[in-house]
Amino acid sequence: MDGKAAPNGVATIEDRILRITGYYGYYPGYSSQKSASRSSVIQCKPGGNCPSRHRGMTRQLSPLSVAEDSAAPILELQNRSPSGICRHSRVERQSRSEEGTQTHTESSSQEAEGQTRCQSCTSTFLKLIWRFLIILSVSSSWVGTTQFVKITFETFDCPFFMTWFSTNWNIMIFPIYYSGHLATAQEKQSPIKKFRECSRIFGEDGLTLKLFLKRTAPFSILWTLTNYLYLLALKKLTATDVSALFCCNKAFVFLLSWIVLKDRFMGARIVAAIMAITGIVMMAYADGFQGDSIIGVAYAVGSASTSALYKVLFKMFLGSANFGEAAHFVSTLGFFNFIFISITPIILYFTKVEYWYPFSAVPWGYLCGVAGLWLAFNILVNVGVVLTYPILISIGTVLSVPGNAAVDLLKHKMIFSVVRLGATIIICMGFLLMLLPEEWDEITLRFINSLKEKKSEDHSEDMTESSVHTRSRSRANGTVSIPLA
Repeated sequence: MDGKAAPNGVATIEDRILRITGYYGYYPGYSSQKSASRSSVIQCKPGGNCPSRHRGMTRQLSPLSVAEDSAAPILELQNRSPSGICRHSRVERQSRSEEGTQTHTESSSQEAEGQTRCQSCTSTFLKLIWRFLIILSVSSSWVGTTQFVKITFETFDCPFFMTWFSTNWNIMIFPIYYSGHLATAQEKQSPIKKFRECSRIFGEDGLTLKLFLKRTAPFSILWTLTNYLYLLALKKLTATDVSALFCCNKAFVFLLSWIVLKDRFMGARIVAAIMAITGIVMMAYADGFQGDSIIGVAYAVGSASTSALYKVLFKMFLGSANFGEAAHFVSTLGFFNFIFISITPIILYFTKVEYWYPFSAVPWGYLCGVAGLWLAFNILVNVGVVLTYPILISIGTVLSVPGNAAVDLLKHKMIFSVVRLGATIIICMGFLLMLLPEEWDEITLRFINSLKEKKSEDHSEDMTESSVHTRSRSRANGTVSIPLA
């Protein structure tokens, strides 16, 4: 009786524990049935001697084993409980979502970086194309104007009338600008309001009759003189020589700005001015300082001088101007030319200095071609200065020299002498030297110092790598390198 009571008591204790803990697989007599089935099962190794049943070897349960057996369902219950399963699945799901989010973020950042690089490359390429087109357009328009003038002179020898007729076309610059404003601006303004806004270049009060006569008259006279002398030079010299001599206006602008505007002195630009003067002398010497050559050189140099004076006075009295103000000012010059300078070609006609008869003999097609190309050049100069860099306009102007040389060589079969070719090259080199920025010396010194620092850093890195390599080899050979004192 005592031997059977102990298992029943243990079973009763286990039943109580299971009932208290609320084990979902509990039913009365569960523990006794479980312990009986556990004690009746005997595991044997394959090929081993299993104990016989008649020995009656049974498992003796101790209180410690009872506690372990009773604790096993509790641990199993905790592991199988719905809250534990949900918590574990929630953690796994959260970790998977975090990994997915991180992967998606990395891929999206890489895609955004790739798109940014692609957009930057595309914008840089478009800017280069735009600048190249500006340079090509400026050069082509100036070459076309010069060549059309040479062709027109073959049948119509009236340079002042051509100058007056071409200058009148400047009236259309402001309407063209306003048309572009209507096409591109989000907030469109009326013509009168836009005209008043752009007329502030003359002062806070805008364009008055007094300012119209005071500010417009000198600039209109300089504009007419520049173009008229340029056309007179084309009657005496080739297009290549005249375009090369006209590039000297950059040197004259520097000299006048240094004298009148007290601009910064630059040795490089002084050298460029000397080169320009040397080229002028060589160009005049090409035909021995006689005949039409020296007169043509004088006309071309006079045209470059009046152009330089126009630019310096504009900077002195009017300062800088945006595209709208520049378009307004040039259109005002055309209007002044049409009103006040129209009397000059009439006087020249009746004095038979510039006489054409009959009226139908005037080559209006060539005249309109010259005026249209000149108008395009003026628009490109004003647009290019605002939308791009002024240096691009200067490069386009100097490229007109080889452009005219190519046309003279291929079409007119011109043969250039060594002196003229040398003078042209010297003038163009001086013009390019004028394009150096004012801080070119500081920029050059900074660039040289950066190169020196980079070389010193590379040398120190090489010395460090060589010393590390030497130490590793000495340690591998079992020797120690001792520096000499």
